[in-house]
Amino acid sequence: MMTPDPKRGLLLINLGTPDAPESGPVRRYLREFLSDARVVDIHPVGRWLLLNLFILPTRPAKSAEAYRKVWMKEGSPLLVYSRELEAAVREKLAGEYDVELAMRYGSPSIPDTVARMRARGVTDFTVLPLYPQEATSSSASSLARVYEVMTEGWDVPNVRAVPAFHGHPSFLDAFSVVARPVIAEARADHVLFSFHGVPERHVRKTDTSGQHCFASAGCCDALTDANRHCYRAQCFATARGLAERLGLPASGWTVSFQSRLGRTPWVKPYTDLVLPELAKQGVKRLAVMCPSFVADCLETLEEVGLRAREQFVEAGGESLTLVPSLNAHPAWVDAVVRLVRESDGAPTAAASPSAGARPEREPTPAR
Repeated sequence: MMTPDPKRGLLLINLGTPDAPESGPVRRYLREFLSDARVVDIHPVGRWLLLNLFILPTRPAKSAEAYRKVWMKEGSPLLVYSRELEAAVREKLAGEYDVELAMRYGSPSIPDTVARMRARGVTDFTVLPLYPQEATSSSASSLARVYEVMTEGWDVPNVRAVPAFHGHPSFLDAFSVVARPVIAEARADHVLFSFHGVPERHVRKTDTSGQHCFASAGCCDALTDANRHCYRAQCFATARGLAERLGLPASGWTVSFQSRLGRTPWVKPYTDLVLPELAKQGVKRLAVMCPSFVADCLETLEEVGLRAREQFVEAGGESLTLVPSLNAHPAWVDAVVRLVRESDGAPTAAASPSAGARPEREPTPAR
């Protein structure tokens, strides 16, 4: 008797967003997000005190105001663009995968999404965390939640995760396709690659040697066995790959990290400190790419597109142009399909030469 082939599902995961740009929904979102021990990795009592005495009393109102500046008529930009990607990938993979989107925090939740897919008969899951670089507060947290949900039922399905794709040619090519005309139209004389920041202690915990991270100024200049899981090193690898594809000279681009929170040291250099320094150095027309985000969101549209632009101009720059994220660009849709098929061992078509594909890639770290 032949065993039926398993029904395959593709679960796309992004971080999450409030349901509305108001204090109540933002407070619920922040409570779930910042209660995660992989995000705020301190003693549970300290985390509770920090959240309930310092963050939740004031931050929801401020964040809600920021969300209102970028909120779309269809909803949160992150959810709108992620839904568009979901629909486009579903169309591309019709007949191969049952495709759904879930958010690590907020809606659509991982438990509800997995339950729907399993109710439709999915028994074999491919999980794609939509974070190019791996970090415990994003990809690791998302995968940990997926594994937890998958093991709650009596029958545990097959689950495989697509590895971090920070150096994958299809990802780099897609972002280059999006960025090239924007940079040209802006006549940018410098490109800033602004990545989301993480606390330094998160990076130190990934140092397999215990002696590599922050031991020298060039600790992230190449990916090695010691830093293969290092978020900061992977960000620099992404920046190098994009700079090469965009034909940027060594003096024509800079890496920085945004969105730091609290008083503990986060990975450097900080975007809000780099911006005035670039203006002081004579940069007039700055283009900013945010390659740790595959969909535009509060951190790209408001933090960079509005606040960073204002800061740069006040510091003496002429213009700051935010390069849109990948969102549901056709090149990114094709890249997602390729990532999934490669992860599952399925044959893939050769990358389009027009996208600037290269056979070389920096090693993708194991999870």
